[in-house]
Parts: sequence; C-alpha cells; structure tokens
Amino acid sequence: MVSITRAADLLEVGANGGGWVAPLGTTSPGDPAIQPAAPWAPLGAISDDGLVQGFDEDSQSFTPWGLTAPIRTAITSSLRTFGLTVWETGRTTVQSLQYRVDAADLAPTSGLTAFAETASPSPDRRAFWFVVLDGDTFQRGFYVPEGEITERSDVTHKQDEIAGFEWTITAYPDSAGNTVYHFDRVPETEAYTGS
Repeated sequence: MVSITRAADLLEVGANGGGWVAPLGTTSPGDPAIQPAAPWAPLGAISDDGLVQGFDEDSQSFTPWGLTAPIRTAITSSLRTFGLTVWETGRTTVQSLQYRVDAADLAPTSGLTAFAETASPSPDRRAFWFVVLDGDTFQRGFYVPEGEITERSDVTHKQDEIAGFEWTITAYPDSAGNTVYHFDRVPETEAYTGS
C-alpha cells in the first residue's frame, strides 16, 4: 500500500499579520520576526480578510501547423499584486496612501486636517513590507521594493460597518528586475525517504 507523506507543521493558516510602508528606496527589514523600524510606518489594523497575494499571468501558446498541441508556451505578462483592506482610516500613513498626499501635509492645525484631492494624480510608488504569521510555526515576509496602489474600492460610511480602504498594490520591477522578495521562517522539510 502507498504511504501518503504529510506534515502538519508545513501547513499555513494566516492567523495574523501586518503591513508597513516606507519611502521608495528603503531597504527590506529582511526578517519577519523583527519589528520594522523607521522609516517603516505601520498600516495598522487590517480586516479579517487578511492579505491576498495575487498572481496574474498571460501566456501565448505556439502550435505548429498539423498539430493540435502546442510545442512551446511563452509568458507574455506576469503581474504580482497584494490585496488588503486597512481599517484605521484615521491613521496619517493610511490617509497618505489613500489620497496620494505626503504624510507631512496631514499634520493637523488647531485640530483640523485639510487637504485637496487632485484631478491629475501622479505616480505614488513606495516600498511595502507584509508579514503573515501562524503562531511561531510560520513567519512569512514579503518585501515589495517598488509598489503602488493601483486599485481603490469604494468606501462605505454606515452605522453597522467599519469604514475601510480596500487596496490592490501592484509590485513593479526594481533595478535588479525583481518585483517581490520573500523572507520565510518555516519548518524544515524533511528529506523524502520513500515513505
């Protein structure tokens, strides 16, 4: 009888996690077990939908005349995104991202914060750091050196719902041609012995 290999400690449940943002060019914290320091700024509470790591790829298949199966496939587009809903809409860092304004411009004067949204927004690329935690077993870190919010959902303000900013963050290639760097503290996979 065939023995099925399984290891419960290699499963991940994204039970907790967080996100941080920093100016473009900020280096990665490098370890999901270490608290990010300035200039990294926290995004605060994230909805219980967690973090969605998106893969969007297109390909072109090449099938020669006379055959029905392709002999080659080329990747024509490869996009990495991260989706999340931040709940702390009053946090300066979060407002800065949502409205594409400098966080320094959100400092209140006599208790009042005032800013205007431009009709012609400029690109607003920043560095992002996301951590996904499953107790002490799994600790995943995603470093996006050049990311930008490319989709923003409508914001609902009502009595029985927390207002949140739902974002899709697109990862762009850095000078090395990489979009996302992974830093994982996960259990070691045991060598396969045939059982």
